[in-house]
Amino acid sequence: MTTAAILLVAGVVAGVIGTAGGITSLVAYPALLLVGIPPLAANVTNSVALLGSGASSALRARRDLVGHAPTLRRWLPVTVVGSALGAGLLLVTPSEVFDRIVPFLVAAGSVLLLVQPWIDRRRSAATMRPVAATASVSGVSLYNGYFGAGSGVLMIAVLLLNGEPVLHRANALKNVLLLAADVLPAVLFAVFGSVVWSAVWPLGVGAVIGGLIGPSVARRVPATALRIAIAACGLVLAGWLLVGP
Repeated sequence: MTTAAILLVAGVVAGVIGTAGGITSLVAYPALLLVGIPPLAANVTNSVALLGSGASSALRARRDLVGHAPTLRRWLPVTVVGSALGAGLLLVTPSEVFDRIVPFLVAAGSVLLLVQPWIDRRRSAATMRPVAATASVSGVSLYNGYFGAGSGVLMIAVLLLNGEPVLHRANALKNVLLLAADVLPAVLFAVFGSVVWSAVWPLGVGAVIGGLIGPSVARRVPATALRIAIAACGLVLAGWLLVGP
């Protein structure tokens, strides 16, 4: 019951963070480690548990997607295939290798959170060349399927630099693209991965609740302070994973 309570609270906080523009995995993933789940199992469990939070974010994005069906048709196949490949790569990664990689992935997600305001301010009148745009979306999707923390920030950056001038539309497109991209990896992890199902339910339910109450909470918490605090915790966690047991 204590474990379930910790994960439920972590899920709520992660959902609120995601609503405020943060990275949900930087809260959810450490919580799974805290309750004793090994890094590789924690990663696949986290991916499955946060699927519901992604669905609620995508549903909230419908109003901002009017007239953007061509963009979705262009990038959905790329993100789905790329994330599936990333998930497959994760499943064949030995756990001891992933244990050595994960501190750097957590650190990368933390740094992305710190630089997110700069990314959000980026605008580009010119679009990327088609090959560069496809390579960028493919790379972000591959990373999303493999680990995922910070993939939303990266996807927004790619969309902004690919000619989408409005941040909230880029965020809405990101929500739908990553939801579609996360479904197949979640299925693969559920079938072939070491998902800890007893942790999925409290974390997932908490994330959905956090996503629902997030807008109200986010208006009362300074976004900059929240972002810095979470990123700092992520960097401390990365250091502990790197030098710890």
